[in-house]
Amino acid sequence: MPLKYAYHPGNVAHSSATEVAQTMEPAAKSLGIELVPLNGATSCGAGIIRQASRRLQLTLNARTFSMAEEMGLDIITPCAATAGNLHEDLHTLKSNPNLLGEINDVLERTCGRRFNGDTNVHHLLHVIVDEVGLDKLESAVLNPLDLDAAGFYGPNIQQEGACGKDDVHDPTYLEQVIDAIGGKSVDWESRTQSVGVPGLFSEEPTVLRQAAAVLSEAKHEGAKIIVSACNLSHTILDVYQGKASQATGLATNIPVIHLTEMLAFALGHHNDRLAQLRTRVAVIGD
Repeated sequence: MPLKYAYHPGNVAHSSATEVAQTMEPAAKSLGIELVPLNGATSCGAGIIRQASRRLQLTLNARTFSMAEEMGLDIITPCAATAGNLHEDLHTLKSNPNLLGEINDVLERTCGRRFNGDTNVHHLLHVIVDEVGLDKLESAVLNPLDLDAAGFYGPNIQQEGACGKDDVHDPTYLEQVIDAIGGKSVDWESRTQSVGVPGLFSEEPTVLRQAAAVLSEAKHEGAKIIVSACNLSHTILDVYQGKASQATGLATNIPVIHLTEMLAFALGHHNDRLAQLRTRVAVIGD
């Protein structure tokens, strides 16, 4: 039987990162993961809504949890920011019955819902290693990656309870996945560093320095490509490469792709994009 989850695509998968939406479903199907859409689910808040109103973000995410609970399913997402923020709010609600009761009062008044605490949140990466298994992944590979790849986790899922059975402080799951699909994983320290997504519009110089440091290290360690498990961090690392280099003088030119893109390529989907990927490595990298 396939693994079955309520699917939350993350904050940008249907807007600035449509490639995630396009590659998540075929990759999941090849791995025996059934995705049940959470139709009408809102953004996780990305840690930004919380800055203005913690209670609003908790309420929005409690609504999402109640939708998954109604399906009798746990939530899966390909975005580390979404997984981390949902996990934090889920833990807050489950550990504080009084707060959960107050949030449920708001849910009942506004949308006729309640959340009882009967769902959990998983990142795609952890489902692949802990539930699907690396052996099954390796046996399904049709297009080996054959590249030196630096896996980028970001900080959001590197917390107790949010990273499956992986090591919180020294994760290896993404490297294991890269190796399983025929790539060569790169060992680098910045793979769990923040690139400052919540501060992009208020502290851009700081964000550019953070991004430049991460990109530069990946290049220095021999990576030809970065594979991001975080959709929001991917945006900073990819779109802002040029500005990051101009601001710091560091070499930042390296292709950055989403985890779902890498998996879809390796599992035989979107072969034309696989060719484009190798072209990007040749053109963007040096």
